[in-house]
Amino acid sequence: MDPRFRVLILSVSAGTGHVRAAEALEKVCRARQEIADVVNVDALRFTNKVFRDCYSKLYIDLVRNAPTFLGWWYQKSDEPWKTDRMRLMFDRMNTGPLVRMVRKVQPDMTICTHFLPAEIISHLISRGDIEARLSIVVTDLDFHAMWLSRLFHHYFVALDETKEHLKLLGLPEDRVTVSGIPVDPVFAEKKDRVALAAKLGLDPAKPMVLLSAGAFGVGPAAEAVQVLKHLKTPAQVVVICGRNDELLAEARRQAVEVPAHLQFHLLGFTDIMDEWMTVADVLIGKPGGLTTAEALCKGLPMVILSPIPGQEERNSDHLLEEGVAIRCNDIITMGYKIDRLLQTPGRLASMRQAALGMSRPFAAETVVTTLLEQFRRLPHKVEMVKA
Repeated sequence: MDPRFRVLILSVSAGTGHVRAAEALEKVCRARQEIADVVNVDALRFTNKVFRDCYSKLYIDLVRNAPTFLGWWYQKSDEPWKTDRMRLMFDRMNTGPLVRMVRKVQPDMTICTHFLPAEIISHLISRGDIEARLSIVVTDLDFHAMWLSRLFHHYFVALDETKEHLKLLGLPEDRVTVSGIPVDPVFAEKKDRVALAAKLGLDPAKPMVLLSAGAFGVGPAAEAVQVLKHLKTPAQVVVICGRNDELLAEARRQAVEVPAHLQFHLLGFTDIMDEWMTVADVLIGKPGGLTTAEALCKGLPMVILSPIPGQEERNSDHLLEEGVAIRCNDIITMGYKIDRLLQTPGRLASMRQAALGMSRPFAAETVVTTLLEQFRRLPHKVEMVKA
């Protein structure tokens, strides 16, 4: 019998952050000799087709078309221990494939980077359908009640404040670890900025402003291009539009008649975001949990633009409080704000240090190491939490 451990990682493809956190954990697990096998799956694959198709598209549709409603729902649903929010829904879901998959894998530890699979696994454990150890990795700086599970083994959170939040809700302190949000180990690597700038076709001596619309290309990137054309400070502006071809085409239409002291580079999806962040002096974008964690690892000051009401608003609050970011409530003033930053190198340096101070580049390693150590030390059981 192989004495090594088997790990099951469950995420949900609603947005990309939860999946990227799962991928980071998978990379660390595969590098550990103590782990015999690691399975990383999207939990939606093991629900019925109607639910899967609806859930995978709903979040992005709300972000694009109804962000105000999304913010209202986020606040309305943030009521700890009030209701078993999804239990009746899960009872009607076809979870048979999920149960069979878990039984086939027979994991020694299960790690969830989204509250949906955490709720499903917790429910299945409580019914005696499966035996598994459930750990939950929260992928935002703040904590929402949807992440709460009455049956769990361990929580991993981003901030000391978040751990205190869970402690005040009644969760055992020794079952909550401040790990940070797991990011790809590549973001912990030290890379030569000058060499990378040359590789990317940039001038290392000239400030670089990086604007990211995320993997799905959500946000006012095209309008931002128009505003950034009015920067007074000589700069290079890199705009990453993700997998949104229409957004990229519109951004290119806007990037005409650019002043001679500015250079624009417009891209679609990229898989070398760590390199662009290494070269950048400031990042403009939405403060999603994974984007925020990656930028912090690179010591990259942020200009917050159009945060999603709810979790991104709360992420913004933490970044502003720690002096890592500034926020543009009106896109028309963004160029003015960025000019002020670029012309005040002392302030940029202070923001960079603040970002590094918040960063936890080895979060994925912390999660995996903690669970392996606990598995050796503690009996194979989960922890019941009562309100």
